[in-house]
Amino acid sequence: MKKILIGIILSLIVLGCFSQPIINSNSDKITLLLVHPTEYNLNLFNYLVEKKIVSVENLEIIGVYHSMEVYDYSQSERFLDSMQINYIQLQMVSENIMAENIYQKNSCSDIYSELFKKSNGILFFGGPDLPSSIYNEETSLLTEISDPYRHYFEASFLFHLLGGKQNMDYKPLLDQKPDYTVYGICLGMQTMNVATGGSMIQDIPTEIYSLNSVEQVLLQNSNSRHRNYNNNLTVNSELFAGHFHEILIPQTMSFIGDEKMELSPLVYSNHHQAIEQLGKNLIVLATSVDKKIIEAIGHREYPNVLGIQFHPEGTYLHNPEIKYKVSPNDLLMAGYDILKNHGSYDFHLAIWKEFSRKLSLQSQDKK
Repeated sequence: MKKILIGIILSLIVLGCFSQPIINSNSDKITLLLVHPTEYNLNLFNYLVEKKIVSVENLEIIGVYHSMEVYDYSQSERFLDSMQINYIQLQMVSENIMAENIYQKNSCSDIYSELFKKSNGILFFGGPDLPSSIYNEETSLLTEISDPYRHYFEASFLFHLLGGKQNMDYKPLLDQKPDYTVYGICLGMQTMNVATGGSMIQDIPTEIYSLNSVEQVLLQNSNSRHRNYNNNLTVNSELFAGHFHEILIPQTMSFIGDEKMELSPLVYSNHHQAIEQLGKNLIVLATSVDKKIIEAIGHREYPNVLGIQFHPEGTYLHNPEIKYKVSPNDLLMAGYDILKNHGSYDFHLAIWKEFSRKLSLQSQDKK
């Protein structure tokens, strides 16, 4: 009955929302910054735009990255050229950025300000573990640091946007445009928290549940797992990398607009770290079912800031032709069908509808 109710409520919310793009009354471009624009991220976001899941009139995208990241961005350039995608441009930042100067004026500060002024919103994608040094903790044996300069660049960008406890005298860029849209997905949410002075749980199974083996984790209640640990026991490439589980949302206004109601939608997660202490002015918007893991955050002063720990963006959730297995003995199944059968797919559509609305209604001041 709960699944049916969720489906009915969310169907009413999103009814007819994809028949046409959200119209921007101003003919000017709406500019979105995509941070870490790998071929994979560009492909999935372009899919969302093509399918009108993200629906913004006159959208242009600037993919922003740092030259010291480990990824080869010539792959992104070739992808855009081969697909003839003209509304997305790439911008490399090569100014020096170090762990020691993330939370202060640095060589990237003017670039952050320039990008902010000429855009309407920014989206930070998922990725690998954050270096614990940037939130002043020792490094767990289970933390894997693989792309430090990406983290320095993104954490500093989010600090410049939102401010943080580390430097209370700094004036955040969003003070100039409080309705500016800032979304962070998975790592993006974690970086948002760390950038504003928060801290991290470096491994959920060991620190939260006192579990020390994969087998113990797989015996947990499904809603207490946050990635697919079957992958630790097999090289089966047909398995989902992440895990489907329910979350608790006391009220959904920040996610899907003005509707206020409690929901327990099914979501897809792929992480082993989580927020511990909240950063400056951040608030909890959703938790795991057992209330031990923060699943979404918002901001006290800036209404269009949203961090979500789960993934609403993957093409494997929206394309019914893409199928994987939850466990080795299962049949292949589309993430789309898993969400649909639970009554939670419309929730994912509504997240992107609200993102599109926020982005479209931004002030057009790009002076």
